[in-house]
Amino acid sequence: MARFKRLHVLNTINETKIVPLYYNANAEIVKNVVKACYAGGARVFEFTNRGDFAHEVFAEVNKWCAKECPEMIMGVGSVVESGTASLYIQLGANFIVSPSLNPDMAKVCNRRKVAWLPGCGTLSEINMAEELGCEIVKIFPGKETGGPSFVKAITAPCPWTSIMPSGGVSPDKENLESWFKAGVTCVGLGSQLTPADVIAKGDYGFIEKTVKEAIAIAKAI
Repeated sequence: MARFKRLHVLNTINETKIVPLYYNANAEIVKNVVKACYAGGARVFEFTNRGDFAHEVFAEVNKWCAKECPEMIMGVGSVVESGTASLYIQLGANFIVSPSLNPDMAKVCNRRKVAWLPGCGTLSEINMAEELGCEIVKIFPGKETGGPSFVKAITAPCPWTSIMPSGGVSPDKENLESWFKAGVTCVGLGSQLTPADVIAKGDYGFIEKTVKEAIAIAKAI
């Protein structure tokens, strides 16, 4: 069962602006990344469902997080069907992120009052997601879908739409400014936040510093 209510999850995403996302088969590495993001000011974290037994890794990390990073809202991304959404909700996921739009997932998440952020690539998909009760839509892959100019084109006729790009987002000021000035609500930060060499060296201070700076940039904009 989710520890945080859906409204609190959505409000926190709106407030912090940055959603780190990461996957590793090693639960200890994931814990270190989560802790670094927490120290940097992040309060929402997307664990990506990408490997075999990923749900077991999430279960361990989520239990640990409740004690060590109590304000961190843990969710799961790369979920493509309702069965997997149900599995992660049972393991305590506070939100579900999809790379695509699957209406069956809306029923599962809404029934348990868990926030769902589906991936969309067109205005029609975004409108459909909103009809299904989605508050924040994910555009994916962000850069390939059209980047900041796509966001501008969408929010002009639909100013009520809240968008989170994922893919093509980096923590540098120029990139973040381009997205937020275009009108996004928040951004998903993945590989640019957790480069392979940084993880290999165990340089979690880099992640903490980058998260802190990215949040400051986003809030300033």
